[in-house]
Formats: sequence, C-alpha cells, structure tokens
Amino acid sequence: MAITETLAQTTGVAVACAALNMPRSSLYHQRRPPTPPAVRTTPLPAQRRALSPTERETVRTTLNSPAYADSAPREVYAALLEQDIYLCSWSTMYRILRANDEVQERRNQLRHPAFAAPELLATAPNQVWTWDITRLLGPYKWTYFYLYVVIDLFSRKVVGWLLAVQESAALAEELVAETCVREGIPRHQLTLHADRGRPMIAHSLALLLTDLGVQTSHSRPHVSNDNPYSEAQFKTMKYHAGYPACFGSLADARAWCQAFFLWYNAEHHHTGIGLLTPSVVHAGQAPTVQAQRQLVLSRAYLNHPARFVNGPPVPPALPTAAWINPPAPPPPATPIKEGFHTPIVV
Repeated sequence: MAITETLAQTTGVAVACAALNMPRSSLYHQRRPPTPPAVRTTPLPAQRRALSPTERETVRTTLNSPAYADSAPREVYAALLEQDIYLCSWSTMYRILRANDEVQERRNQLRHPAFAAPELLATAPNQVWTWDITRLLGPYKWTYFYLYVVIDLFSRKVVGWLLAVQESAALAEELVAETCVREGIPRHQLTLHADRGRPMIAHSLALLLTDLGVQTSHSRPHVSNDNPYSEAQFKTMKYHAGYPACFGSLADARAWCQAFFLWYNAEHHHTGIGLLTPSVVHAGQAPTVQAQRQLVLSRAYLNHPARFVNGPPVPPALPTAAWINPPAPPPPATPIKEGFHTPIVV
C-alpha cells in the first residue's frame, strides 16, 4: 500500500492503481483516518435472572465450606438438591469459582517455597567436596551397614569414607574433620555439598564446618539430581563385578570397601576426567600422563597412518572444570532481517 501511495504522488491515482492492479477504493480507504473504537459510557443493565451479589457470595461460601471443599460443583449441586436446597445451576457454580480463581483447588494447601538450585564450580582439587550416605545389605533381611563417602568434585577421588552400623551426625563430624586434616585444607577454601538428610543438616555438623572454615551447600528438597557425583559413585560401586549380594559382617564390608576404594582411586579410568584415574588428577599429574599418552598415539599414527581416517589421534581432553547445576546459557539473539525493496513495474 505504501508503494501505491508513493507512486500515486508522481503519476496519479488512476495510473498507479492500474500499474499495480489494485482498486482505487482500497487506496482511498487507506487514506481515510482510522475511526476510534466506540467506548461504552453507560454500564450494561443487570439481567433479571442474574444472582445478586449476596447470592453469589452464598454460593461461593457454600462451595468453600469444609463439607464441600473437596467436591466438584456437580457433586455439591446434587447433594444440595437432596437437602431440599437449590442455589443455582452447577454451570453458574463454575462461573463463580472461575471469577475467584478457585476452579482448580479450593483447599488451603501448604505451599513450599521455591529453592534456588545450588550452582557449584570446581576448577582444581579440594575446592568442592560432595558427600552422601548409602546402605549396604547385611547378613540378614532388614539389616544394613551405612557407608559415608566424601568425593572431590574436580578429581572424582574418594578423599574419605567411613562404615558404621547407623547414621549419625557425630560420625559425619569425625569423617569430615579427619579428611580435612589429612588433605591439609586451609580455611575458607573448601565447600562441602550434601543433600538434606538428617546427618547432613545436623546443627553440630554445621558448627564444626564453621570452626573449620568450610562453606556448606545443600540440595533442594525433594530434588534427587542436585548431588549427582555421589550418586554416580554409589552406582559405580554397586554395579561393580565384585559387589556381593550381602555382607556377612561389618568387618567383611569394611574389608571389601577398602579394596574397592583403592581400585576406584588408583585404577579406575573415569570417563568424566579424560579416562584418567582420580588419584592422578587429584595429585596434579594429569598433564604428564596426557603427554605420555600423546607420544604413544603419535607413534601409532606414524606406524599406520592409514588406520586413522580422521588424522593424528589425540587423547581425551583434560578436565578443566566440574559443575553441579551449571547456569543456563543465555538465549540466542534473534537475527535481524534486512529490509528489501519491491521493484515497481510501470
């Protein structure tokens, strides 16, 4: 339409409309100023059949009463008829509830506050630890041993563990304190992350961590994937080929765990850390091992280059960071479409 208006100013309305195959009435309609929408100044008259405000409030009070708060309007309508009471139709009941935003749920339910997801980043060992407790089946049904495991987030190394016959905040305090001393953790360097089990949120453990200068972090309530590294380690342990169906005694379980954690730290090549062992990454020996692997791969490429169709092979990349709940990336910017000009044929 703007093209027609521009052309009409130079060639005239009839010639412009004929050239663009457009009726002149459309151009004249475009030139006409828009008519503002009509605004009603007087309220609509009330319908004689409508419920009065008092009657509507009676209906709403009845629907929200303890006797009918759990019932659908049709149930309330039928129950009232059996009591020789008629307030309105059930469709009107729905309209009254909808006007008060009460169609879905009318009971006074507990609303849980929104918890922010913990966002933890580790770029080196001994910056963030994560810990949890799992149960190991004992010799009899319903008997368990409780395994406490502390993992370094960056290196995946099990830096401390403890096996007991119960969950206890005192045992958790002992494990954390001894592990911090053994690893030489300075104050205000470490963050300890856990879920919201009773030993994890115990007041005595919080006081100990404050004395040690360790920051605390907890998973959101009822969110199972806020502590993924501990859960993954427990899965690796319980899917291990040597994991028994049950343990005969506490000493038996402790001996098995000791052998397993030695294997896990020193021999298990973890996919999340470039197929290195947790002990190598934790000790800062990853660059040396990576260079040795590159020499082996380069020699294999020189001997048989045709076998490597994608060029010289390289070992998996070294870990640079480990996240719990990384922040979401910003949304991509919307591309701006360039303008275009429609050619005019006269």
